[in-house]
Order: sequence, then structure tokens, then C-alpha cells
Amino acid sequence: MGQNNQQDNNTKQQDINQLLKVRYEKLQELQEGGKDPFSITKYDVTHHSSEIIDHFETMENQEVALAGRMMFKRVMGKASFCNIQDIAGRIQAYVARDNIGEESYKEFKKYDVGDILGIRGTVFKTKTGEISIHATEVTLLSKSLQILPEKFHGLTDTDTRYRQRYVDLIMNEEVKDTFIKRSKVISTIRKFLDTQGFMEVETPMLVQNAGGAAARPFETHFNALDEDLRLRISLELYLKRLIVGGLERVYEIGRVFRNEGLDTRHNPEFTLMELYQAYTDYHGMMDLTENLYRHVAKEVTGSEILTYGEHTMDLSKPFARITMVDAVKKYANVDFHEIRTTEEAKKVADEHHIQYEARHEKGDILNLFFEEYVEEHLIQPTFVMDHPIEISPLTKKKPDNPDYVERFEFFMNGWEMANAYSELNDPIDQRKRFEAQEALLAAGDEEANHLDEDFLNALNIGMPPTGGIGFGIDRMVMMMTDSPAIRDVLLFPTMKTLEK
Repeated sequence: MGQNNQQDNNTKQQDINQLLKVRYEKLQELQEGGKDPFSITKYDVTHHSSEIIDHFETMENQEVALAGRMMFKRVMGKASFCNIQDIAGRIQAYVARDNIGEESYKEFKKYDVGDILGIRGTVFKTKTGEISIHATEVTLLSKSLQILPEKFHGLTDTDTRYRQRYVDLIMNEEVKDTFIKRSKVISTIRKFLDTQGFMEVETPMLVQNAGGAAARPFETHFNALDEDLRLRISLELYLKRLIVGGLERVYEIGRVFRNEGLDTRHNPEFTLMELYQAYTDYHGMMDLTENLYRHVAKEVTGSEILTYGEHTMDLSKPFARITMVDAVKKYANVDFHEIRTTEEAKKVADEHHIQYEARHEKGDILNLFFEEYVEEHLIQPTFVMDHPIEISPLTKKKPDNPDYVERFEFFMNGWEMANAYSELNDPIDQRKRFEAQEALLAAGDEEANHLDEDFLNALNIGMPPTGGIGFGIDRMVMMMTDSPAIRDVLLFPTMKTLEK
């Protein structure tokens, strides 16, 4: 059986090689005849496919010019049909010898599926009722020298789809729709924040100190200054400097980089949005998050009800709010209000088979319980509030309970979708927390933060009370498009290099 499969593969490859050879020969013939398609520099497009189809009643008999990739061709003697695919969809063209001329028709018959054509003609409807273009002129704008996968087996292999996204976009309409929606998600966010008085800014990607999150950075060396630099892991510390500088509402949408693993929800580079607003707190960030998510869902999907896999999430209702301690009590039946010491917390963790490290304190173990028992239940939009101070080095303490901080994480579908704080603006407290992070680094925690003297200097200048939040844009797009993996919403996800 294996030998037969190998023979079939060899035969198929020989067929492909022959077809590729023919395409190169066609290109050579065109070039030798002074009709090199790659010499064409522009084509005046007047309409796109969906525009013609959606407005046929007013466009019938109107002359149009559109351009796109030929995805299908059927030659029938003196007349032929082909399908042209552009950014908006597909439309049929009727190409007849008597309309475009004998020489042009002879050339058209040699064009291959995958070639990019310009079609000029009038809008009409065929006898079978299909809206089409009656071609009066066909122009070869670019020659395709490769065979589209549909010719043999279709493009279904995910590895190939991610590596050759350009082919994936051609072959799979739903993939193109996903990335059109992704663009709309980001533009909708920008428009919403503009109405709220926010200013979009850009901050450095190459930094000396990659802080603001618990993550391992990528490191590089800048030869000109002979300095080691890192790719940023968050946007936080520079945006807070701008709040100190008096820019009261700022945000940035940009790539961040974390030297971590790959899975369905993680890619080493991803798109993060962080925003900071002076004179508000984490309750203000909850209100903004709720309004923003609801608005984006309605604008992008047309509904405040999102379906992701087997779950349906209702964004039209007020989002649930629960403290981390109460959530653990609800789902694990463990009340951390009754646990006073780290030793007691570790004892309870042992009883529940929760694995922890020797350095972990009570708050760390509370978070481990939350991850183990709670996250999977948070399907409907939920704000989980008041995290332990041990896992929140940049967050303001709760005045009535300094073991906890004014922080929330926003969950849907069992996923963390956003993380927000009442930002710590006490430089003395912030220095102590940075020093505690430095101790963790020395103990081997590669995700701990370095002490940042310039940021501390900014806090010494004075930062007003501030609310801040970080949104994972990729996860938001996954939710809005019902995409099963983060790679499905990244145009060019990180992939292991293929061996040559």
C-alpha cells in the first residue's frame, strides 16, 4: 500500500511539474510577442464585484471595469465564461470572440486559473439569472506561475494555510472575512476611544527595561550603542509616563513580545491595547470596558450576543462583578478570608492537590486556586476584582484591606480578555514592590520585573490617580469571529522554520 501511495505522489508531482512548465512557456511567449504582463503598471478599476451584484437594478447595462484573480474558466468555442475574484467577492464574466476580437479571444483562451485579469464590459444577467459582466475588453495584468491548491486537493492543511496566508486568503472566503472583521474591530475601537477624548500615541518597542507584565522578554544587542536591549512585553510604563506629563487620556495599539510557548491562545508576538485615564479608578475602567465591548460587538457582528463554539455570551446585560476571594469560595468552597497565613494557605493547597512553589505566598496560592477552580466557569462577561497584592506589583492597594489591590480581570468564555488597575502612583510603595520583584528575579523567576529608576523618577514628579487597562486584541477578534485559535486571527503567525 505504501509503495502505491508513493507512486501516486510521484505521478502527481510529475503532472504538477508539467503544468508549471507550460505556464512558464506561456509567459515566455507573451514576452517574446511584446505583451509582457509584468510591464503593466496600473489598471483603472471602477467597481468591485459585490457593488455590481448588490446594485444590479441600477447598474444593468452600465459599463464597468473591475480587476481580480480568475478562479474558474470554461471555454465553449466562440464564447467562454470565467469567474473573477476581488476583495469584495466573485462575479462571472462572459467573454465572446465577437465582442473582444479574434486575437484577444485567442489569447484569453490561453490564460490560466490564478491569472489576474482586468475585465471591462457591461452589466447584464444571463438566461440562468446570474449577474455577469459582458466583456468588451480583457487585459492580462499579472501571470500566475504557480498552481492554486484547489486544482488537486484544496487548501485545508492548517500548517500550509498559516505559512502561505496569501494562498489561504485566495482559497478560503471565510479567512478573508475574518481579517476584514479584525480590521473593523481595531478601527471601531479607535473611533470609540476618540469619542471618549482619548489620544493615540506610540511608544518604544526596543527598551532597556521590559516591564509592566509578568513575562520573559526577548533580548537583543544594539551595536551602535553597544547596549543590550529587550523587546517590550507591555505598553504600561511608557504610557504612565505620559499621564505624568499631563496627557490625561492616552492609549496605544501595538505589538508586544513575550518569549513564551505557543498554543491556541498564545503567540510570541501579539497585539495589545493599553489605555490610561487620569482621575478615575478600576471601577471607571469596568464601565469603559463594558461599553467598549458591547459597542464593538454590535458594530462588527451586528449583535450584542456572541457565539463562540458551544457557548453563547450575552453582552446586552450588565456584566457580572465578583471578587477573586468570593469566586474561589463559590467554585472551590475555600474561603481565603478565613486563611490568615501563608502556611495555612499551603496546607489547604496540599489538601486540594494544588501545586505551588516554595516562594509562593498566600496571595499566590489564592491565584492558583482561582486558575484551577474558577476560570473555566466564567463564560458570561464577568469582572473578577480585588486581586492579592503578591501578583499585582503595579496596582494601588485597597485602602480598607492592604493585602489586596484595586485590580480586575475581565473574563468571557473562560478566558481572560483584559486586565485593569487603579494604578499605583505612590513612588515609595512602588520602589518597595520593584525591590521585591528584583528578589524574585535573583531567585530565578524570569518573569519578574526589573527595577525601573526612570519610571520611579516619573512617579516622584507626581502621577494623578489613574485607571489603566490592557486588552488582548487577538482574543477579542477570536471571540468576534468564532475563531478556534489565535493563529486564525494573525495574518502571519509565528511558525517553526521548515528544514531545507
